[in-house]
Amino acid sequence: MELNILTLSYLIGSITFILGLKMLSNPASARKGNLVAAGGMTIAILATIFLYEEDGEKLHNYGWIFGGIAIGTLIGFLAAKRVKMTAMPEMVSLFNGMGGACAMLISIVEFNHFYEHLRPYLEIGLTEAENFAFGSETSLQGSGAQLALHLVIILAGLVIGTVSFAGSIIAWGKLNGRVKDFAFRGQHIFNIVLLLIIIGLSVYMVYHTSRFEFPSFYEEESVTANTWLPSSFKYIFYGILVLSALYGIFFVLPIGGADMPVVISLLNSFTGVAAACGGFLYDNKVMLTGGILVGAAGTLLTILMCKAMNRSLANVLIGSFGGGAKAGGGAAKEQGAYKEISLSDAAVVMTYANKVFIVPGYGLAVAQAQHICHELEKLLESKGVEVKYAIHPVAGRMPGHMNVLLAEADVPYEKLLEMEHANEEFPTTDVVLVLGANDVVNPAAKTDPSSPIYGMPILDVELAKNVIVNKRSMKPGYAGIENDLFFQPRTSMLFGDAKKVLQDLVAEIKNL
Repeated sequence: MELNILTLSYLIGSITFILGLKMLSNPASARKGNLVAAGGMTIAILATIFLYEEDGEKLHNYGWIFGGIAIGTLIGFLAAKRVKMTAMPEMVSLFNGMGGACAMLISIVEFNHFYEHLRPYLEIGLTEAENFAFGSETSLQGSGAQLALHLVIILAGLVIGTVSFAGSIIAWGKLNGRVKDFAFRGQHIFNIVLLLIIIGLSVYMVYHTSRFEFPSFYEEESVTANTWLPSSFKYIFYGILVLSALYGIFFVLPIGGADMPVVISLLNSFTGVAAACGGFLYDNKVMLTGGILVGAAGTLLTILMCKAMNRSLANVLIGSFGGGAKAGGGAAKEQGAYKEISLSDAAVVMTYANKVFIVPGYGLAVAQAQHICHELEKLLESKGVEVKYAIHPVAGRMPGHMNVLLAEADVPYEKLLEMEHANEEFPTTDVVLVLGANDVVNPAAKTDPSSPIYGMPILDVELAKNVIVNKRSMKPGYAGIENDLFFQPRTSMLFGDAKKVLQDLVAEIKNL
């Protein structure tokens, strides 16, 4: 009966994961979807703690289990409660890294069990072998192929989880400024060689395990070469662990801030796959379902992010676009002069417009200006102006960063237009206010084949009648190139911190 209840709990958990993921596809239901999935996970965790049995024994040490849950819950709650919106990408990366670390630790624990069961059959030397009772009992049974499959899952969880953990920690450090972009000549070749060594060592372990056979008799004569495994197994395993951590570090180090949305979603998919490996190991359906969903969603999101930049995943990982070295983009060209606009003139232009689009970027998040931006939106609407937001898929430092930013300020979801829909409306727009966005509105992506962002789909803000760009200075964005938009005749620059500028703009409009 308890087994049936446990199975039912896992089924409920799996269904809530699927429903929650479905609800996350719509901003209006995303919050509820999160709660639904979290409820299913709670049911699965409690059912495992109280109902799971192995060899007739239930889990014990409840003090340690619930102590760990309590500490983790408290840390997670406080971290999420206190995090600033600018730090949201790094928190997501850090939490994702913790998921990879869990998968890594699961693989380590399971390998130690695997190793202890097979330790009597390692190449321990002739003297010790003569004194060994061949054919002694072991709880790990099965053919060499079955043991090899078990080891494959352990190694897959170890490698993928470790890469996800190490890579996510580096991404976290890069996003908060603690880790700088780093690359050296031949680094990509170094990474490939490192990966091949990891794969080679894993294949070596799996190959020897697949040829293993448990001794059938107590007589020493029955012991053949296939009943022994290399004594270096444990050292090789931990060598793979270290190499995987190094690979995760050097995998992310050269990738710059502009590509962080892709990196975060890719590492997220890694964590999901590693968690699915844990589900295989424990024959845990809810863990398997959750891991597959996270892995598949992360992979699809990675593909969408790459498509939004018109680049392949290999180009993102190898090209180091947005990194410290910068991709170049050809020689600098004469852009001419830009023109500035005063706060009072900007207030007049926006107040007497019919339609205004706001394009949020990372600068808006840095300034923590989402609330005053929403106030500007409501003020303009009270004067009969239609206000909408244009959202680029890779704006910010994580997938959906701008959506989350504006949702925090209670901006209605229906006002957030995706790039394709926004581009259709720009020709009939009177004013576009660009707040902290740079590369995602750069026309060079369409006109300059030498530009590193050439071919990247952008927001066609230059088609509007007037474009007002708010920036702190004329410094280039993460792509390291000048923005052609700033020098176009319809564009005016409004310099200053986004929050201060918007506050002053709101005050000016109220005085009109």
